[in-house]
Amino acid sequence: MEKDATLVAQCEAKAKQWLSPSFDEETRKQVQEMLDNEDKTELIECFYKNLEFGTGGLRGIMGAGTNRMNVYNVGMATQGFANYLKKNFNNLAQISVVVGFDCRNNSSLFAQTVANVFSANGIKVYIFDDLRPTPECSYAIRYLKAQGGVNITASHNPREYNGYKAYWEDGAQVLQPHDEGIIDEVNKVSIDDVKFEGNKELMQIIGEDIDEPYLRDVRTLCIDPELCRRQHDLSIVYTPLHGAGRVLIPRSLAYWGFDNVHCVPEQMIKDGNFPTVDRPNPEFAEALTLGLRDAKNLNADILMASDPDADRVGMACKNSKGEWVLINGNQTCLIFLWYIITNRIAKGKMQPNDFIVKTIVTTEVIRQIADKNDIEMRDCYTGFKWIANEVLKSEGKQKYIGGGEESYGFLAEDFVRDKDAVSACSLLAEICAFAKDKGKTLYDILMDIYMEYGFSKEVTINVERPGKSGADEIQQMMVNYRNNPPKSLNGSKVILSKDYQTLIATDGSGKQTKLDMPTTSNVLQWFCEDGTKVSVRPSGTEPKIKFYIEVKAQMKDASQYETLDKQSLGSVEIIRKDLGV
Repeated sequence: MEKDATLVAQCEAKAKQWLSPSFDEETRKQVQEMLDNEDKTELIECFYKNLEFGTGGLRGIMGAGTNRMNVYNVGMATQGFANYLKKNFNNLAQISVVVGFDCRNNSSLFAQTVANVFSANGIKVYIFDDLRPTPECSYAIRYLKAQGGVNITASHNPREYNGYKAYWEDGAQVLQPHDEGIIDEVNKVSIDDVKFEGNKELMQIIGEDIDEPYLRDVRTLCIDPELCRRQHDLSIVYTPLHGAGRVLIPRSLAYWGFDNVHCVPEQMIKDGNFPTVDRPNPEFAEALTLGLRDAKNLNADILMASDPDADRVGMACKNSKGEWVLINGNQTCLIFLWYIITNRIAKGKMQPNDFIVKTIVTTEVIRQIADKNDIEMRDCYTGFKWIANEVLKSEGKQKYIGGGEESYGFLAEDFVRDKDAVSACSLLAEICAFAKDKGKTLYDILMDIYMEYGFSKEVTINVERPGKSGADEIQQMMVNYRNNPPKSLNGSKVILSKDYQTLIATDGSGKQTKLDMPTTSNVLQWFCEDGTKVSVRPSGTEPKIKFYIEVKAQMKDASQYETLDKQSLGSVEIIRKDLGV
């Protein structure tokens, strides 16, 4: 960042406000050191803007300053949220909220700050006694009939980060109009408006009294209990990556009847520094290094890993050569929904009004499974709050039986309204038991799906363009794609275009139809004759534009998989060139 004199002066002026008695001694000391330092880089990074309370809440690097996660920004966010709750639920004698947190450094401190501010504003607070999975916070809001909630987590971000997720009374992350209403209230708050002195009488510790009903309800998702009993000794290796999954995922697996679960010992230790991994993200092979070590030593059937707040699951299994391979996010969602649909049908549990949900950038093979089995499938925007919104829309009329996204999030139930690694790990164990019962592996199941419904390869390309000039370039790229959409990709004709900013779909003959979506979004999609799908959208949180490319092929035999996989990467490269990226 350019350290021009005007910017430095602005940051110094903001920083000097943090030397007032409203801030604690340690914070004032850190700020003074930044002011005294000849190198103004840290001062600028910490004060050049305010940490924005966005539609999902807060997320940022921890430290002192307006652009950092600290008790003061957490306090101001909570004061604004409290003000909004009091406006919206002024008819209630007692408003209540749930507060949860994960393993990250300062998570417990931030959670207590949230509890203090809510209770100081006359709002009853149910706060967990220790770290818990994000989905349990969502569950508790519904179970306790609270009006909202806050979960302190930065999910799978690097160790320097923490975050603040705001939830509404349905247990989902806040959507319009409440997200904008809360943001407006938060933006009005100054540090002197925050009521930091908590009211102990309005705080109630929760823990096992929520764990037990939650695990009991997760257990109801088991489609074939007898199968789990038969395969109770399925060899499972599990790692929570030092996070909240350690509290409930091994217990849930035991509830489902699996008694041969090995937890990676070094990563069962709660630690916000994540000492055994570079990044605590189960998408990356590096994070699974210790899990793979144990899985190989034990000749396990499956390796499963949850991220620090236990809302996403990553997995690895053996391929046909006995080599351990990672199952990606699209494949994860595909396997879950295939199993839920086919085995609910087999067990006579499927009802005519059951439906599934996927995000618009997730593999289209799921649509083929749903169509072939005559199950309603809905597309929604990226982000689990949109899947939760579909559940809410149909509550009491239709039954949600599963939904997911390509970024490793899955939700098998409707009593939670955020992605859930507790239920996902439990269901994954059942799927592996199903495979083993048939003398197969999870990899074989994936191959069976591809042979029946068609092979697909999904690749996400991130093009970074930092700074204001980068943001302008990204905006111009979207304008260019709108004005000059591709006519073909990899030699295949584009037969359908979707623009979610105008909510118009245009087919190959130029006929236009309206897209039925809850709001607009800056996303473009193109579908080709050969099944190729490309989605383009600027990231809402980072200086980059994302391209989601899916290419298709027919696969008659599992032995073709590796060849098709390599060939499809070649197709992706051609599509990249077609798009000029």
